[in-house]
Amino acid sequence: MGVRPRYLEPAGPRVALRLLDRADEAEFIAVVRASAGLHHPWMSLPGTSQEFGEFMARFDKPTANIGLVVCDLADDAIVGGLNINNIVYGRFQSAALGYWASASVAGRGYMAEAIKLVIGYAFGPLGLHRLEANIQPANDASIRLVKRSGFRYEGYSPDYLFIDGAWRGHERWAITREMVEPAG
Repeated sequence: MGVRPRYLEPAGPRVALRLLDRADEAEFIAVVRASAGLHHPWMSLPGTSQEFGEFMARFDKPTANIGLVVCDLADDAIVGGLNINNIVYGRFQSAALGYWASASVAGRGYMAEAIKLVIGYAFGPLGLHRLEANIQPANDASIRLVKRSGFRYEGYSPDYLFIDGAWRGHERWAITREMVEPAG
């Protein structure tokens, strides 16, 4: 295995973020397969080499989508992932946030730490103003996570994303730079 890319700064007490790399394929797929029960029916992650390649292609233009992995600082293991999708600059300065956790760390606060780091990355180096998370209403764990992370509920979008064979409605949750860094 080659040298992995460096972590983004800053790191948290237990986790750090880094860009998803093609060299992550085997570990990523293993974590996804071991966590499939946790993610179904909320999302579908790449579980084969071909699917991983297609997933990675989304990040070939980092000005549109950025794929990150959440790594446990104790052993550098991948314990989750974050995607900053549909990045739009100009007057909008916004993106959609997607995230998932490894079943091995679910409910232990790793993703809360990772969400805090990704908010800092989005509003700092990326220069965004707004992050939006779209969540199926019955996904209680995900809704609790964004609430704890400071996101506000903004509404409901019926038939929003095609997941698990059907168009699913999603709640819209968002956070803006001002919610994290109030005007002085």
